[in-house]
Amino acid sequence: MRKKILVLGVILGLFYSCNQNDADAYRNENRGTALGTSYNVISITANEIDFQKDIDSVFIAINHSLSTYIPESDISRINKGDSTVVVDKMFEDVFKLSKSIHDDTEGYFDPTVGTLVNAWGFGPEQQITLDSLKVDSLLNYVGLDKVSINSEKQVVKTNRNIYLDFNAIAKGYAIDRIAAMLNAKGVKNYLIEVGGELVAKGKNKINNKSWVVGIDDPQMQTGRTTKILIHLNDKALASSGNYRKFRIDESSGKKYVHTVNPKTGFTQISNTLAVTILADDCATADAYATAFMAMDLDEAFKLINENKNLEAYIIYLDENGDAQEYLTKGFKDLVIK
Repeated sequence: MRKKILVLGVILGLFYSCNQNDADAYRNENRGTALGTSYNVISITANEIDFQKDIDSVFIAINHSLSTYIPESDISRINKGDSTVVVDKMFEDVFKLSKSIHDDTEGYFDPTVGTLVNAWGFGPEQQITLDSLKVDSLLNYVGLDKVSINSEKQVVKTNRNIYLDFNAIAKGYAIDRIAAMLNAKGVKNYLIEVGGELVAKGKNKINNKSWVVGIDDPQMQTGRTTKILIHLNDKALASSGNYRKFRIDESSGKKYVHTVNPKTGFTQISNTLAVTILADDCATADAYATAFMAMDLDEAFKLINENKNLEAYIIYLDENGDAQEYLTKGFKDLVIK
């Protein structure tokens, strides 16, 4: 498990035209930084509307509930052992969805792996020197089955040292909440992007075409090159990858990738370069993209084929070290030739 890195580029240049071809279509754009990354929200409305305050409110609420980087957030207080925190609906939503995906992936998606993420030096807490004994000890604090929410909306942990980290799902959930806000305001055409993850609804009414997004080439070590372009219509998309986010141990020189396997406790060495998932909501796509990076390829392929609610694009290295692509039929149908 790991915090997401940017493996998807939105082809925003397609939307920058100042020409309003449709008299009833006005292009609004809100850009900024939040959740440790950048965001871009494009909405098409009949008249100019500024959604900035509403977008800011969503990010503020998400941070207050789920940010491990804010000491006074609900999740930070819970991680420090405060059992009196009454969680809000957002926390409860993310927790319930995490439980469901944890079960479906047989534990490969596990927000309690935060203890190990921190220990390996990929989180907000102090990094420590790890060996097999220490990893085995920390695994006692891993397992979402060891955490529940009681009838008073308080988090109950079997051990107070269990550390919750929803960073692998919270960004997707934040995008879903912005989408819900726009839906509530009657907006029928929009594209929301936060750190490379997206939700698209309707179409780009300015040119009366589908939203188009590009997926980065994971073998480009510097800069960014688009691997493929796809149409994104009424779907959410999230990506995860290991190819740029890693740490070099100063003493051994070994490369540690940024995916921590919640079953072994060690950082995952994998021939999977990048995973892109399409789903009905971005939180789901976000979580599964992370889980598939922690799995062996055969396990990932099996689960993708069994889950009819997901479409996937996986770039991986074969036994000869050559890059290969795997696309489900539904994903392949969206690729722009």
